[in-house]
Amino acid sequence: MRRDSLFYLLFQQSPKLLFNLLESPPTNAANYRFDSVSVKEPKFEIDGVFLPPEEETPGTVFFCEVQMQKDERLYERLFGESFLYFYRQRERFKNWQAVVLYPTRFTEQSSTLPYEVLLNSHQVHRIYLDELGEPSQLPLSVGLLILTTASEAQAPQQARALISRLDEAEPDTHPQAIINLVTTIMAYRFTYMSRQEVEAMLGLPLQETRFYQQAKEEGREEGREEGREEGREEGREEGLQQGLQQEGLTLVLRQLNRRVGHLPVDIQARVTTLPLTLLEDLGEALLEFDAIADLLSWLDEHPVGAEQ
Repeated sequence: MRRDSLFYLLFQQSPKLLFNLLESPPTNAANYRFDSVSVKEPKFEIDGVFLPPEEETPGTVFFCEVQMQKDERLYERLFGESFLYFYRQRERFKNWQAVVLYPTRFTEQSSTLPYEVLLNSHQVHRIYLDELGEPSQLPLSVGLLILTTASEAQAPQQARALISRLDEAEPDTHPQAIINLVTTIMAYRFTYMSRQEVEAMLGLPLQETRFYQQAKEEGREEGREEGREEGREEGREEGLQQGLQQEGLTLVLRQLNRRVGHLPVDIQARVTTLPLTLLEDLGEALLEFDAIADLLSWLDEHPVGAEQ
């Protein structure tokens, strides 16, 4: 399971989740918009950018990097991409800040000497999720982010504990939004479980959440076409899997373009046909790629159908 893609999905649903991790968030944090941006010549893809409200000109742009695996060139890429984007958009922003989320300190890049001044400045924030404290003692929004890194044994208990604290949600956050975020996380963490199994795990009628409502609608349409009750159930599950597949594919293609350059149409087609399990494996492996040849070797070693 690609946890960084899950983080970006959560940030899309609730951008202010990021600012709840900072000691001095901007006063208008609730009005920021999450986006991914492209920087051409050379072409970079920055997955996590928090853009200030358009009426605030110029404002402060926040760059976010979720790093769940060790990458020994993370800071080279982060600062190179961020500075180039800031340079090309200088008239829009008065300042920049960067936030890097790690599961533990062990995941951080080993050689940081060239960037010590930046890393120790007030403009760069390194967040180690395992050092934030016990989830039950943290703000509800921070507990949501920690839930993404919990082990499968701990995740159900932590998820239920978060749901039991809905009365602690911020005044402008509807409790249903928290439920949607929790169920989205758990659906990503336990993709092999059926809807009924996840529902029993959390003790919630998940059919009322937005995530499963979408899958249910797709299932109903599939059921109408097939005209059978079992068709409805299969369609619901298929709709859920298709949503997960598309999210994973989008992020993997972005990361491949960043690591090995623009993908030829035939190679991109091979990646597009990968099932969800192989997409997750590719998302882990691509951190070691330096050229398209590395991707081709990986694809040859993992033909579609071999995992079944």
